[in-house]
Amino acid sequence: MVNFNGNLIPQEEAKLSITNRGYSYGDSLFETIRVLNGKVIFWEDHYFRLMSSMRILRMDIPMAFSPEYLETQIKETVQSKSLTNARVKLQVHRKEGGLYSPKDRGIEFIIMATELKEPFYMGKDQAYEIELFKDHYLTSGLLSSIKSNNKLINILGSIYAEENDYANCLLINENKSVVEALNGNLFLVKGNVIKTPPISDGCLNGVTRKQLINIIGKLEDYTLEEASISPFELQKADELFITNVIVGVQSITKYRKKEFENTTAKSLLGKLNAHARLS
Repeated sequence: MVNFNGNLIPQEEAKLSITNRGYSYGDSLFETIRVLNGKVIFWEDHYFRLMSSMRILRMDIPMAFSPEYLETQIKETVQSKSLTNARVKLQVHRKEGGLYSPKDRGIEFIIMATELKEPFYMGKDQAYEIELFKDHYLTSGLLSSIKSNNKLINILGSIYAEENDYANCLLINENKSVVEALNGNLFLVKGNVIKTPPISDGCLNGVTRKQLINIIGKLEDYTLEEASISPFELQKADELFITNVIVGVQSITKYRKKEFENTTAKSLLGKLNAHARLS
């Protein structure tokens, strides 16, 4: 089942017009959300990021779009597929009409759910080699921080990674700073300092990124820095890891000739699981 504007319908009956603005112009946003044992984890952060992103794109937010309403819609969609643990995609697009200038700033929404087998973040030990993707740059600034449907750089980077047998790639901005991975935020560990690029560099305002920043900020053994990361710092790091709401924490094992530890990443993964249970 698919939830279209609050109505549950069979997936094969869910159709979009060819003039849909998300398709025609990328005039759309989405949230990737994890449901754990029927509970929408980190929902408050997802909700406020969605509202903030809709305001940035100057979409008209419906009065009904309360946290309670959308959370209920997510849960009903998950339950309609008899799922306990699920990956949910909540997509918002502006209503049809107009060219670049929309005829109607109102929105419609779609919620889809697929099964996740593991209830918690597992942190699998596996080779995970990455490389820089330098064919195209992210642009620093506010628009890059939202989850819009404009993901061409991520698509091209994913093709590059697949063609060259890399597990992932790191994206850079116009200032040649390392911004994020294809599918999540980047953290770098050097000694007792953990760095992650600032939002102003163009990285996604990630929900899991926010959770880890809060967790690290309470640790006595580490200092957190939100600061630009140069490509030269990557090979000097003790650890590199990627975060997103589905995987949690993904350790990078190799970048070029440098191989990395994963001690800090494993510790943070355990703390993230505990935090998720309490959210």
